Amino acid sequence: MAKKKNLPSPGTVEAEIRPQPIVETIETNYMPYAMSVIISRALPEIDGFKPSHRKLLYTMYEMGLLSKPRTKSANVVGQTMHLNPHGDAAIYETLVRLTRGHGALLHPFIDSKGSFGKQYSRDMAYAASRYTEVRLDPFCAELFDGIEKNSVDFIPNYDNTTKEPVLLPTTFPNVLVSPNLGIAVGMACSICSFNLAEICDGTIALLKNPDCPTDRLLDLVKAPDFSGGGQLIYSREKMRELYETGVGPIRLRAKYAYDAKENCIDVLEIPYSTSIEAIMKKITDLIKEGKLREITDVRDAIDLSGFRLTIDVRRGTDPERLMEKLYLLTPLEDTFDCNFNVLLDGRPATLGVRPILLAWIAFRIACIRREMTFDLEKKQDKLHLLMGLGSILLDLDRAIRIIRNTEDEKQVVPNLMEAFHLSEKQAEYIAEIKLRHLNREYIRNRTEEISALEKEIADLSETIRDEIKIKGRIADQLREIKKKYGIPRRTSLIAAEEITAPDPSLLIDDYPVRLLLTKHGFFKKLALTGNRGEDQKYKEGDGEQQTVEANNTDALLVFTNKLKMYATKVSSFDLSRPSVIGELLRSTLKMDKGEKPTALCPVKPDTGSVVLAFSDGTVLRCPSEDFPTDQRRIKLFAMQTGLATPLAALPEKTGETSEIWFRTEDDRLLCINTRLIERSPLLTAIPVQAVILKKGVRLTSVTQSCPVDLTPSDKVRKSRIPALPVSPDAE
Repeated sequence: MAKKKNLPSPGTVEAEIRPQPIVETIETNYMPYAMSVIISRALPEIDGFKPSHRKLLYTMYEMGLLSKPRTKSANVVGQTMHLNPHGDAAIYETLVRLTRGHGALLHPFIDSKGSFGKQYSRDMAYAASRYTEVRLDPFCAELFDGIEKNSVDFIPNYDNTTKEPVLLPTTFPNVLVSPNLGIAVGMACSICSFNLAEICDGTIALLKNPDCPTDRLLDLVKAPDFSGGGQLIYSREKMRELYETGVGPIRLRAKYAYDAKENCIDVLEIPYSTSIEAIMKKITDLIKEGKLREITDVRDAIDLSGFRLTIDVRRGTDPERLMEKLYLLTPLEDTFDCNFNVLLDGRPATLGVRPILLAWIAFRIACIRREMTFDLEKKQDKLHLLMGLGSILLDLDRAIRIIRNTEDEKQVVPNLMEAFHLSEKQAEYIAEIKLRHLNREYIRNRTEEISALEKEIADLSETIRDEIKIKGRIADQLREIKKKYGIPRRTSLIAAEEITAPDPSLLIDDYPVRLLLTKHGFFKKLALTGNRGEDQKYKEGDGEQQTVEANNTDALLVFTNKLKMYATKVSSFDLSRPSVIGELLRSTLKMDKGEKPTALCPVKPDTGSVVLAFSDGTVLRCPSEDFPTDQRRIKLFAMQTGLATPLAALPEKTGETSEIWFRTEDDRLLCINTRLIERSPLLTAIPVQAVILKKGVRLTSVTQSCPVDLTPSDKVRKSRIPALPVSPDAE
């Protein structure tokens, strides 16, 4: 009999298991985490702070560190744990970045004493919190102005033992003055800093005219400003795009000075987005690779006077050209990618400069209205009490008699309320007045404030309703902040038009090479040194066709048997050793079927003309600019040369002529000067007969040096063309 299978009974765990759609799993499990990271950790709000910054600064404010002397950082970290339970290490790292000593902010919030590392160094560690001391910088008074007057909302902390502000009522647009970097789930923010004085001017312009055009804003808020200084490559069009969209790159480069006496370059300021260690490592790697032969040493020269990176250079090096190369190859020129992603009412939004400033203005108007409402309520309460005090002035003896004759203390307030038609608050206030103050002079002095209070209340009520007056008050505050805390720009601006386009040749190491072309079309790029004693290896039946010396930075023209020309770069080929057969040029340059290379011609910047020689003894002399080295392939010229094979392409230097040596199949030589050949445009030139050949004889080689060990003779060197080659042995 088969064994009965045990099935799960209803109600057990196994019976409750059911498939769950992945969308439902993400919504219930992952989405709360993602929203927590976005809202409560990574993105700043309109006050310019993330929760970790806000909790730390508010704790220091509650500790009285805006006016008290410095205290140990460990004390601040411990107190902040009441609001931020993420651990002392995370809190201290947040504190470090906000300090004056670290140098990450244009306007630091924390006045510090001790070692806090540096923003421009990733390895310069900060001291432990038990050694350093901090207090709030006086600048922080602008962060908390009005916080005691209910200007912002407060919420319970994580364990509901105290309360903390949702936002800080910053009196300036800190969201654009302090830089902020953060990575959330599926989004990130990268907000650069702007100059405080410029931001104040731009905000005032928007207070006056919310439709202020972007160009006007660009005139007032010129560009981002970084605490590390450096130079910003300025393009108004790109800056306008950044201001309108909130997304875009900013190109920064280092500032330097050349010390001719010490023959070194001192880098004084570097881009905010890099570090001195990253720059030194990149330069060191390039030196090891042989790409920066101009540099002998690079060292960290930071001292008490500030940042300095010293680069020692070889004698004869052009420092400006070297710096162009370093800007191209190292983080001495870097990019800061902006992404102005902020939280507005708990929702992330990517905004341009104008929308952010308008959002801050709306936030600040709400803060001031709440402050003024708080003051209004206080004054109304005071007026209410003084009105009650004034009501007993005419019958003060009666008020005293009621208080004196009331046997039950609890009945004093009700009796006063009934006798003088007072509210409970008014009666309580009168009952609490000291006996010495129950005289007409005191009461009369106090009630004289009523008219001033009524005027103040009327003014406050009118201002609360009038947004224009509130904006005027905000503008006055911004002018005062600019005057008190404004500093000159640290990051200077360079017009993009002033920056020359980087020369690609700077990336190519320049050294002499030998180019070898074989009869079967194989190509080798050989170093002039380091290959001694090695024999050239060829494929069976192959051999040398042409050898020419060049530089690694030269352009290279390759001519084929189909009268076509290919343009490439010498640097695009790797160095070979003589022991390898080389690479097949036909395959590398993707030549047509049946096409093979016949001649190489390296073209230098100072090449003035190129002489083409063919196997039938004809030659062409054409300007070098007729040979475009930026094209992959070009038809050489019309077929006036018949079916003759191109043998060689020989360059001339600008303004100079050279000698060309021809060698025939029957071992005869001829030498002519290129001045005998007329210079003609490539596409319309007709080849000139330079050598008179016997029937059936062809040229075997054309070179710029004598192909044999021969003392030049008048019979070999000719003064006119066409000319008949002669045997070197002829007398």
